[in-house]
Amino acid sequence: MAVSIAILKETWPGEARVAATPETVKKWTGAGLTVAVETGAGTGAAITDEAYLAAGATIAPNAAQALSGADIVLKVRGPSSDEISALKDRAIVVALLDAHREKDTINALAAKGAQAYAMEFVPRITRAQVMDALSSQANLAGYRAVIEAASAYGKAFPMMMTAAGTVAPAKVFVMGVGVAGLQAIATARRLGAVVSATDVRPATKEQVESLGAKFIAVEDEEFKQAETSGGYAKEMSAEYKAKQAALVTAHIAKQDIVITTALIPGRAAPILVTRDQVASMKPGSVLIDLAAPQGGNVEGCKADEVVETGGVRIIGFSNIVTRIASDASALYAKNLQAFVGLLVDKDGALNPDNEDEILKAALVTHGGAVVHPALQPKS
Repeated sequence: MAVSIAILKETWPGEARVAATPETVKKWTGAGLTVAVETGAGTGAAITDEAYLAAGATIAPNAAQALSGADIVLKVRGPSSDEISALKDRAIVVALLDAHREKDTINALAAKGAQAYAMEFVPRITRAQVMDALSSQANLAGYRAVIEAASAYGKAFPMMMTAAGTVAPAKVFVMGVGVAGLQAIATARRLGAVVSATDVRPATKEQVESLGAKFIAVEDEEFKQAETSGGYAKEMSAEYKAKQAALVTAHIAKQDIVITTALIPGRAAPILVTRDQVASMKPGSVLIDLAAPQGGNVEGCKADEVVETGGVRIIGFSNIVTRIASDASALYAKNLQAFVGLLVDKDGALNPDNEDEILKAALVTHGGAVVHPALQPKS
């Protein structure tokens, strides 16, 4: 009997993405798998039921029917309690489970006997690059952060020389040079802004400068030794932190837009911009905080709210990529397509090898228990 895949309409508030596109559905049905898509699942990403039908899927009138008999359930966010109840025995669930924070969902999946994989735990190794959902979504988040900043900012981004006078370019400061930060730099540069960036890892300086931005850091000997052989930041001395804080404080006061991107899985977001630093910015300035769902990098940030203080706006998006749902869905669906390739063998049989380093790293629940090491109670 063919392996069956269920694609559900997202129930998370405001979530417009979908876990499959007609392109990925066509790949699966062409390989002999069956795919059931809940009606309306792709609406937020501008994908119609008819497009899924044309790719070989069947359209289910509700989640329960889509889940009926499904071997593999693919979602963007974790399943609801009703969806978990409707899972068949030992069903496989793959999603961005937000496993550190959504503990009730993880426990419910374990209690149901589901074999659940969290896409955020896919290891960042060469073989898994095509499955790296965190990177695919962060790339778009960095882009969209700049677009949102440009919309909220009351002036133009590029320099404009006109007969009536010259418009000065916007000054954009990106804090955190990971995937999202690099894309934010590139996008702000394309729009004509004067861009600068900072990060605690010395290796990012070259990346920043290669994109035409200025790197902001106290570049003393301690900074040059501030990265481990594994590419992680070392803890800096109090003296260095004080010097760097003074430099950043002076720099923020001159900026029009600040974009913060620092997220640490399973932990509260680090504060990068203090209330005093916000207060130093000119009225009309904008801060975009991509770490809002984990408390924010900017003091005073509130998730899914625009906080205005002294004429400066702090914008906290808890799910900025849903604002670019079509492309976000297309990339995430490709991540899932590659991941499903590890669950189904070349003969089309369901045969996950949980000793595979990718599956082992992403496995969250199995055999009625929560099995991921990072989710075990601290002794």
